[in-house]
Amino acid sequence: MLRVVRVSGPAVLVVAAFAALLIALAIGGGAAPQLLEDPGPVVRFGLPITSTLVNISAAGMIGAIGLVVFAIPPSSPAWGRALDVAAASAGLFTVAAAMTGFFSYLSVTARALSFDDAFSQGLGQFLTQIELGQAWLQTTLLGAVVTVLCFAVRNHTALVFVGLVAVVCLVPMAQQGHAAGVDGHDAAITALGLHLVFAAAWLGGLVVIVLLSRQLSTAVLVDVVARYSTVAIVCFVVVAASGYVSAELRVGSLDRLLTPYGILVLVKVGALLALGLIGALHRRYVIGKLGTTERRRHFWWLVVAELGFMGIATGFAAALARTATPVPQEVPETQTAAQILTGEKLPPELTVSNFLTQWNFDLIWVLVCAFAIFFYVAGVLRLRRRGDRWPWYRTVLWIAGILLLFYVTNGGLNVYEKFLFSAHMFGHMTLSMMVPLLLVPAAPVTLVLRAVKKRGDGSRGVREWVLLAVHSKVATVIANPVVAGVLFATSLVTFYYTPLFRWATENHFGHEWMIVHFLIVGYLFVQALIGVDPVPYKLPYPFRLLLLLGTMAFHAFFGLALMEGTGLLLADWFGATGRDWGPSALQDQQNGGGIAWSIGEIPTFTLALIVAIQWSRVDKKETKRRDRNADRTNEAELGEYNAMLERLAEKDTAR
Repeated sequence: MLRVVRVSGPAVLVVAAFAALLIALAIGGGAAPQLLEDPGPVVRFGLPITSTLVNISAAGMIGAIGLVVFAIPPSSPAWGRALDVAAASAGLFTVAAAMTGFFSYLSVTARALSFDDAFSQGLGQFLTQIELGQAWLQTTLLGAVVTVLCFAVRNHTALVFVGLVAVVCLVPMAQQGHAAGVDGHDAAITALGLHLVFAAAWLGGLVVIVLLSRQLSTAVLVDVVARYSTVAIVCFVVVAASGYVSAELRVGSLDRLLTPYGILVLVKVGALLALGLIGALHRRYVIGKLGTTERRRHFWWLVVAELGFMGIATGFAAALARTATPVPQEVPETQTAAQILTGEKLPPELTVSNFLTQWNFDLIWVLVCAFAIFFYVAGVLRLRRRGDRWPWYRTVLWIAGILLLFYVTNGGLNVYEKFLFSAHMFGHMTLSMMVPLLLVPAAPVTLVLRAVKKRGDGSRGVREWVLLAVHSKVATVIANPVVAGVLFATSLVTFYYTPLFRWATENHFGHEWMIVHFLIVGYLFVQALIGVDPVPYKLPYPFRLLLLLGTMAFHAFFGLALMEGTGLLLADWFGATGRDWGPSALQDQQNGGGIAWSIGEIPTFTLALIVAIQWSRVDKKETKRRDRNADRTNEAELGEYNAMLERLAEKDTAR
């Protein structure tokens, strides 16, 4: 049975993928001859075929590394075999990406294949100077790096970083998914990036389980499948959400679902729903009873069916990339300055009403916030079902902090920060000071350590990775209160007076990095002052107040420098958006300095108050401890101290 599944499962995936691809190309016209400069049938069909190979091999690469890092015990023979699958998949990914780049050149230029200097020079210019060619060249090189790393690296911790590089391989592909300058560009590349990564993890994990079924004992198989199932649920949610956003941007309205592109989207949605149904059957009826022969047979046949639907979704996805969308993806001939710079229309004038009602959703942070609240509440409920207590106020603080994070990354601040430096600075202050002030007392690390079960087979789950991160040398350094304070203070100058500020403003991935950076640096600083979670070292309370005052003094100095400055930061951005309302760009920047100086004082005062209260409570506890000790020993400690003074006095008298 297992041999049949190992052969038929991947075969069904590949056959379904390429059959679906050809059908979808016929429906959508993705391989139809072009009226002008047709590249020929080899290119028209070769490009979507190699793109499909890229998607399937990326799934094998990311899925195998993910199972090694999260699910398979290192003692199992499947652990090393999974890395071999990852290396082979990465090698295929590299070759397929190179072929896709080559076919892309032939498709764009409609040139016939030749071996003369003009052809090679044109190909070289395409790969080094044209954005599409650069993307495929970067993808190919990154794939080659992952191939080498999968052969060379066998350290469990280092493989996490290999997995990150594998995910980065898909970033250049995501950036090509929507024309720059078209409204919704940032939302489109975010949705496509999430779709690529989580679909790859979902598909690849299942394929690798099938390929490694012979090396997995029944007990290990049950554990691996259960762990994969949890990841698959997350992947299903992300793929569904990102697919909806992509379809919304490219289809636009329900009446356009009857277009060729819309029909392909509907078929892909049907395949996704079928996959969700199969996943539900797995979790409800099959996984828990994999030890029985009958249920194991049902499981493997469901896996084959699941791979078939995944193949259909993969083929239609590749065809969608070659099908004309109902909403045009071409850059309009006439654009405003705001659209040219930001890819978005200029928002209405900033008022209190607009600030509270305008939204610009960032799918990454919508999902992060939703999962953060869900898993925190799930952890608390698990503790309560076990009979353990968890302070209610921690849950309230966590939900409040995540909701504030959600608003900062999706609400009015996210709408206006591209056009107003003051809005950007207000978001910075909120991310680095207000949000951590709510999240740190919620003690998320402590909750993970108490709510998540410890694994005993040598594999690393969420609990094991959190423990490893907390006790790592890097964490020991950056969690040191002095280091955290220095990072918090100097990041202002390092960010705003270096090219990092331009990168974070102009590049969507730079913007996402900026949010993560501010959030982590602020969290480390607040953790050093009032944190509940375990850290390697904690400052005495008097030094915590000194650290807070010193850091905030630097913060205030930075704000005053902006308030009194006469040079505009990123003048070719904030001064060129075409904004015809509100203060001038320089005045707005000075207002941003005032925000950094004044609003930052509110969380500063709150932090100082919390430190003082904690200090007072520690003193009270220490006093009570000494009083109880004195009562228990009949003040033996005080008596010993008085006796010592008497002996010293007798020695002085004797002299």
